[in-house]
Amino acid sequence: MSADADLLDAFARDRSERSFLAIYDRHAPAMYALACRLTGARGADAADALQDAWMRVLPRLAQFRGESSLRTWLCGFIVNCCRERFRQPLFESIADGPARGAPAELSLDLEASLAALPPGARTVVILHDVYGYTHREIAAALEIDEGTSKSQLSRGRAALRARLHPRALEARD
Repeated sequence: MSADADLLDAFARDRSERSFLAIYDRHAPAMYALACRLTGARGADAADALQDAWMRVLPRLAQFRGESSLRTWLCGFIVNCCRERFRQPLFESIADGPARGAPAELSLDLEASLAALPPGARTVVILHDVYGYTHREIAAALEIDEGTSKSQLSRGRAALRARLHPRALEARD
């Protein structure tokens, strides 16, 4: 049995704080990292989204059916909480400045370019290219068709190429 299955079984049996904290400790860092990416590295917003997500997860945790990995399921809560936090439109003001703590100029350019993407494309690019989710997992988490996920990824990648390498695109024309 996997470590997640063991942790879920323990939580389902006793609903103890210790069982929950073991699950939390295993998955919260990845969930927070995703929230940071989706909110453009705004730590306070990412922390709020993480807290909101866990508040929604806790009553449903024992009902997890295993149709995806536990982390995929948990990250779906993060995506939805981030969407709700920034509805006007999603992540409109993320590009207020470069990401803090980025190690190099290219990293800053990439973060700013990701933040400038339209919301749907940004979410799909991050989930697919950064976190390695499949189009099926993305479609399930975002409640969209797989084809929509694929087209958003294509559009997002094209927009990133245009922002990061504008001269290379001009040379093609």
